[in-house]
This record gives sequence, structure tokens and C-alpha cells, in this order.
Amino acid sequence: MIELFKNKDYKELIEKISTNYIKAKKKAFKAINDELTLSNWETGKYIVEFEQKGNIKAEYGKKLLDKLSKDLTKRHGTGFSRSNVVYMRLFYLKYPKGVTASHLLSWSHYYELLKIKDDVERSFYEKQTIIENWSIRELRRQKETGLFQRIALSKNKKKILELAQKGYIPENENDLIKEPYVFEFLGISQSNMLTETQLEKNYWTICNIFY
Repeated sequence: MIELFKNKDYKELIEKISTNYIKAKKKAFKAINDELTLSNWETGKYIVEFEQKGNIKAEYGKKLLDKLSKDLTKRHGTGFSRSNVVYMRLFYLKYPKGVTASHLLSWSHYYELLKIKDDVERSFYEKQTIIENWSIRELRRQKETGLFQRIALSKNKKKILELAQKGYIPENENDLIKEPYVFEFLGISQSNMLTETQLEKNYWTICNIFY
């Protein structure tokens, strides 16, 4: 029996199960992120439509966001901080036609992109994030190192992009599962000291919702 566990077929079995497990994790995470992103876009749409219908002026708009954040947090818990509500509204204003499912980034990506005031610069980072499959950390790094500005000033744009790609660090499946906005969306309490057991439990909570 011990020999059976050492042979090639058994190792292949472990590999197949592991590959399938990781694939399921990524699929579950993407499904949640898609729903979260679309939900936040729709929330922004409802807010803007409410403002337009009531012809709400700027000074009342601020109070509306404060009130919404308070009442929604009371009803749903985390996920509706004032900054979140502000960015949900901005999300709809900057993407009034929505975001396509094939290029749907995570809400964390859009949250980071919406911090960029210039539309051209934001569009650049959005496209590069999709093309290069940047993690949130990598998107932040590229912004902080001024990739857009460097390319705008450079005569050798291709070379700058090649250098930028060298800093890319792929996001692994455990990083994905730890995404804070996903925890908020699912109502799972967060902790800086999550154990592997807790992560596995949260993963199966995710799977039970979507499968």
C-alpha cells in the first residue's frame, strides 16, 4: 500500500485534484467580484438618478451620501463606508454605459482607478491592467512610479512598457481569496490573523453561494 502512494499515478492524482481545486477557487472569486462590481455600479446609478430626479444641489448631495452610508451600514454592516458610497457614485458617472463582462476588473481595481482624475490617464491604466493582468498591488506600483507620465514624455514608449512589465508580480489564488471587498460583500468578518483553516472555511462559503 505504501508503494502505491509513491508511484507516478498517485502523484498525477494529487496534481489533478490540486489543479481542479485552484481552478474552482479562482472561478468562485471571479464570480463574486463580477457581482460585486456590477452591484456597486448599479448602486451608483440609483444614487445619480435619485439626485437628478430630485434636482439635488451639491450641498445636499454631500448630506445624501452621508445619510446613505449611515443607513446602509446600519442595515447591511460593512461595505457602505462613506468613501465606498462616494466611489460607487463616481463609478457610474465615469462609466455610464457600464463595464463589459469580458473585461470586468475587480471592484478593488476600479476603486484604485477612480482615484485618477484625468480621464485619459485613467483609461491608460485601465487598459494596461487588463492587457497585463495586473494585481491591485501592481496597479498601485505602476501609478506611484508614474508610468503614464514617463510614457507621455518618452520617445521610446515601447521600451518604457517593457521595463514596467518586469516589475509585474502575479496575484496568486490565496491573495485573491483575501480580497477585503469580497469579505465585506459576503458579510465575512475580517482579521489580520486569518488561519489557513479559516481561509478554507471562507472559500467553501463562497462556493456554496455560487454553486
